[in-house]
Amino acid sequence: MADFNQVLEPGDYQNGLVNTVIEIPEGSILKVEWDRSRAAFMLDRVEPAIFAKPVNYGFIPQTLDEDGDELDTLVVADEPIPTGVWLEAKVVGVLNFEDDGDMDYKIVCVPADDRNTGDSVKSLDDLGERWKQKIEHHFAHYKDLKKPGSTKVLGWGDIEAAKAVIVESIQRYQNKK
Repeated sequence: MADFNQVLEPGDYQNGLVNTVIEIPEGSILKVEWDRSRAAFMLDRVEPAIFAKPVNYGFIPQTLDEDGDELDTLVVADEPIPTGVWLEAKVVGVLNFEDDGDMDYKIVCVPADDRNTGDSVKSLDDLGERWKQKIEHHFAHYKDLKKPGSTKVLGWGDIEAAKAVIVESIQRYQNKK
């Protein structure tokens, strides 16, 4: 397997497009993570079924978030996307999230070419309030059985806020190289 941080760039983020690699398909209870030092996926843990991922979960290559990992993505699609698949995605917003005291942003995006929906999702508003509530609930509680109170949902940001987070994460990655 190739090292995604070597073979993929972050994408055309200035124009709202990113490359993202899927770690966890929607509906999975397997916490799969990209192991940067080994350039391989690793099963970190198995979560309780009540905390199955409500959305496809991935990362943007050549980025580093404040928590020291690649910048996370939440990829909204009509079905689960398998681990290891990468895609070009359109940025629609950002979930501002804190995990164990570190900012751990989640860039919300959709496939850049979604012919099933006619590319109808252009912003967080298009996903609806109920979708945002489900995501907030998941991230506010998914560690409750192990470490209650260690996560905080701090609200949502629009596309421009998401782009600013992406730029900061790219700069952090480049400075660490």
